[in-house]
Amino acid sequence: MTYRVLVTDDVDPEGLALLAAEPELLVDEVPTLPKDELLRRIGDYDAIVGRSATKISAELLHAAKKLRVVGRAGVGVDNIALDVATDLGVAIINAPAGNTVAVAELFFGTVIGLLRQLPAAARSMTSGKWDRAQFMGRELKGKTLGIVGLGRIGSEVALRAHAFGMTVVAFDPYIADERFTALRVRRAPSLDALIAESNVLTMHVPLNDETRGMIGKRELGRLPNRSVVVNMARGGIVEETALLAALEADQLRGAVLDVFTAEPLAADSPLRTAPNLLLTPHLGANTVEAQRNVSRDVCLAVRDALLHNDLSKSINVAGGSGEWGDLQAAMLVARRAAAVARAVLADQGMRAVRRLALRIGPDLAHGAGPLLAAAAAGVLEGVIESDRLNLINARSLAEARGLELSVGESSELGPRGIEVALAGGMQQLAVAGAAPDGSTPRLTRIGSFHVDVNPKQTLLILTNHDVPGVIGRVGTLLGERRVNIAEYHQARLAQGGDALAAISVDGTVSEETRRALLELPDVITASVAHFRSE
Repeated sequence: MTYRVLVTDDVDPEGLALLAAEPELLVDEVPTLPKDELLRRIGDYDAIVGRSATKISAELLHAAKKLRVVGRAGVGVDNIALDVATDLGVAIINAPAGNTVAVAELFFGTVIGLLRQLPAAARSMTSGKWDRAQFMGRELKGKTLGIVGLGRIGSEVALRAHAFGMTVVAFDPYIADERFTALRVRRAPSLDALIAESNVLTMHVPLNDETRGMIGKRELGRLPNRSVVVNMARGGIVEETALLAALEADQLRGAVLDVFTAEPLAADSPLRTAPNLLLTPHLGANTVEAQRNVSRDVCLAVRDALLHNDLSKSINVAGGSGEWGDLQAAMLVARRAAAVARAVLADQGMRAVRRLALRIGPDLAHGAGPLLAAAAAGVLEGVIESDRLNLINARSLAEARGLELSVGESSELGPRGIEVALAGGMQQLAVAGAAPDGSTPRLTRIGSFHVDVNPKQTLLILTNHDVPGVIGRVGTLLGERRVNIAEYHQARLAQGGDALAAISVDGTVSEETRRALLELPDVITASVAHFRSE
């Protein structure tokens, strides 16, 4: 199968070469397109790769009927309608690590430039002056650096700050104590506590509802006198009007802004004439090395998503970590176990599934999010008509239909065991399986019946009286209708009671064939689970 990829916004050619090297990928590289032109063309593409100039709006996503992947050669996804992409099953991939060093180095370059008044000194020299006495600077040594967000970039800043002899303190409620210890960073108990002791305050967090306006008039007022504020993360984290007022009141020694609430910054913005404010035009990732790194990272991830369905780098697949390949067999079992449970319960008269409870073995705990998404997809694949049902949108689609989702770990299932339990009204059914390392994934239990079958294309689930001749009659009927049996597993709880047959077959089983099975002597129920190709 061939996939078309649209590349825009001057993505570094080293990454594009990785896409072009694949015969299954047809790459069209174009300049940044006007909105109307992009809307006209996007319907032809399976993926788009760009930077920040191209806006991936809700309108664009709805027009992109074939789109499977959006690649952002950079960290932020502010220019992407992420919620809409998730609902439509479009994977969003960014490159969070490639520009880490570039931003950390820019931080120290600009802060030192501000403290030593280098921009003003350089302008003085080019105008023919020698004002050495006027440019008395300050050193970093002995100052306290306060970092909000000790992720990739915050960590790199912290590492380099030690070399300058700074005391490093950080606030990040999402980072473990062990990480603080490894970086030799003292944890501040709160944002207010961090602000109160920071001679230099820097933010390295995403822009969201929690961080928007995080540093405003109140927070700026709590900084030690003559502090420096730096924002190289996202515009809007620091309230620009409050910062401007603090600078004009000489409350701060200075500030550095590389990002702004509205970009590009307006030519008449009062920030451009504010005292002791060093402005740069969003240069954080603007190094040759960073652009090469993010291009390679995002293009490799887009390639793998298209060719191998590897969504491990997608930011809208919740909760996955580690090797994606390690989860493939387990996700197959979870999805097909859910599809089997849904098919059986539907034939028992269940009108709607209300609860899905997933239990997984300890060795699969790192993949709880993708496994729950796979189970949700298994429930929905026989219920909704959507060519875009996948691991990206399965959970949101399920929850929108009122399905309650939960996941938990259970050692009772074995290291790589999986159980999907569906319930609705007074009915419920659990289907279990296993995805052992290096072995074929299997379904191992349907309700109380222990089975051992590999669900390939279609699984027939029959219940019958445990009497002689049933297996032969079922096999004969399927043979007459040219349904090829791949595996047939018969299970019973007690001799002479009820039995269950799990029959893996090639191709599909028609409703007519299912009804014919029900007419056989001693067959009680017959359910068919057709599996979508993965």
